[in-house]
Amino acid sequence: MHNLTSNQNVLTWIDDIVKMTKPANVMWIDGSEEQLNILRQEACSTGEIKSLNQEKYPGCYYHRSRKDDVARMEDKTFICSRDKNNAGATNNWKSPEEAYSMGREIYNGCMEGRTMYIIPYSMGPVGSEFSKIGFEVTDSIYVVLSMNIMTRIGQKVLDVLGDSNDFVRGLHAKCSLDIDKRYIFHFPEDNTIWSCNSAYGGNVLLGKKCFALRIASYQGWKEGWMAEHMLILGIENPEGEVKYVAAAFPSACGKTNLAMLIPPELYRKKGYKVWTVGDDIAWLRIKEDGRLWAINPEAGFFGVAPGTNEKSNYNALMSTKKNAIFTNVVYNLDDDTVWWEKFDENPPENGLDWQGNPWNGKKSKEKGAHPNSRFTAPAKNCPCISSEFESPEGVPLSAIIFGGRRAKTAPLVYQSRNWQHGVFVGSTLASETTAAASGKVGVVRRDPMAMLPFCGYNMGDYFAHWLEMGEKMSNAPKIFHVNWFRTNDRGEFIWPGFGDNFRVLEWILKRCENEVDAVETPIGNLPYAEDINFEQMNITEETVDNLLKIDVNSWLEDEKGIEEFYAKIGNTVPQQLKEELNNLKKNLNMSVADIVA
Repeated sequence: MHNLTSNQNVLTWIDDIVKMTKPANVMWIDGSEEQLNILRQEACSTGEIKSLNQEKYPGCYYHRSRKDDVARMEDKTFICSRDKNNAGATNNWKSPEEAYSMGREIYNGCMEGRTMYIIPYSMGPVGSEFSKIGFEVTDSIYVVLSMNIMTRIGQKVLDVLGDSNDFVRGLHAKCSLDIDKRYIFHFPEDNTIWSCNSAYGGNVLLGKKCFALRIASYQGWKEGWMAEHMLILGIENPEGEVKYVAAAFPSACGKTNLAMLIPPELYRKKGYKVWTVGDDIAWLRIKEDGRLWAINPEAGFFGVAPGTNEKSNYNALMSTKKNAIFTNVVYNLDDDTVWWEKFDENPPENGLDWQGNPWNGKKSKEKGAHPNSRFTAPAKNCPCISSEFESPEGVPLSAIIFGGRRAKTAPLVYQSRNWQHGVFVGSTLASETTAAASGKVGVVRRDPMAMLPFCGYNMGDYFAHWLEMGEKMSNAPKIFHVNWFRTNDRGEFIWPGFGDNFRVLEWILKRCENEVDAVETPIGNLPYAEDINFEQMNITEETVDNLLKIDVNSWLEDEKGIEEFYAKIGNTVPQQLKEELNNLKKNLNMSVADIVA
């Protein structure tokens, strides 16, 4: 083993892991193409990955995970804080003693006969004051190759770390892939992550949700910054000025599509552009100018493949055309390419499905790709990647947007009255399960700031941290809520979404610049219909009214749901948010009285 660092904090920790896991060989990952190519060849020779058609997909590979190992497992994910209250009511908790003891037993000798790879990586541009360093120790070449796409890896990271002890210690081992012994343990107070018995990206690429959200949210709480489940995008106007927004959406609410949005033609002709800074995670810090600045700590996209096509998300699809890894999609045996549902209208007849079985897309009734099949692609491939993507400074935020999938409750867009009210809006964020087929409107799932599965500490303390951050800013971003998913009485969406969401972003930025007024309502400030540009849209006045209408009864119902959710979080919910809830109730009841009068 040739060490790439003399940092004793790192070497002592590595020695402990080597003693516990007992690998046959140890390899430090230096990040060189030469070393990565050797690993690619080795993984192809063992069948861990498969090379795709190098003319059509240069540098791309195919990977398959086991049938019971295809998604993040929230019931197997634990926050192991010393005090159970620090994990809070919304996280699974184990004591560090129990988790370390269980982990040591599972990891004991688990790498015998295997090579251990040590990956130094940076979340965020290497050397930026926003960035943080981690190590992932793994026995999977798939993990090495994926971390090379998703993060910045290798010697340059070690050079920045020097002798510091400020790094996150990540250990992943495939072990026997036993689902009954599959765990993802997070030790926020120790800057440590242990993941075992999984080979699926979401559980094993430890820089992603594990570090960039669960551990980093705790670090941010202690150090005075924020780690959020948010996309970051820049909107350039015809004069060439770019304004930035960050947005948080629960899953299945169009986050990646918004991050890589293509404006409608009438805007493109005028010179408007959208630039992607990030599609999933934002780290936010207050700088000397009193504004909130954001970086995307990741270097790649870990996107859901099914449904991604030239029409739904051209930019995401283009990102996958070189140096990408595809997991659990259809493999086309005729030309060594990939396919998934809604990729195009021409599924392969001679393919292998995501489990490796022969699959004929013209005849099979079964889906070929797993619904959670993925692409791992370098962000720099994206046609609309921002010129600020590698900026160590990050970008200043004009607005923060929350959004959920609500059939009747939330209007197309509204603005919070101030930062405190905005935190309330984020803390009550909800989405409805899509149960239209069974005739149910859908079950409301609360997902505050879209962070429910990813907050590394007590959710009530997390809300308090948001409120404290607001007090420290002299020039805070304005906070908004959007809903692209309003339906009519037949259950059909009344807003087209996709590129047309740009029209809402335009109104949001006008509000940030105080260029338009808004209507004060019980829930916040709504647009005047004439201030949203509906030009070249086939949309009736009645539909516009429906998009911007507030149904007081459904809000009164929602208010009860918020009360129940706050009760679940418990006594850590800040008093200011309880006051906001009372204000909402009071405002709604007053408007009911007005209607009756």
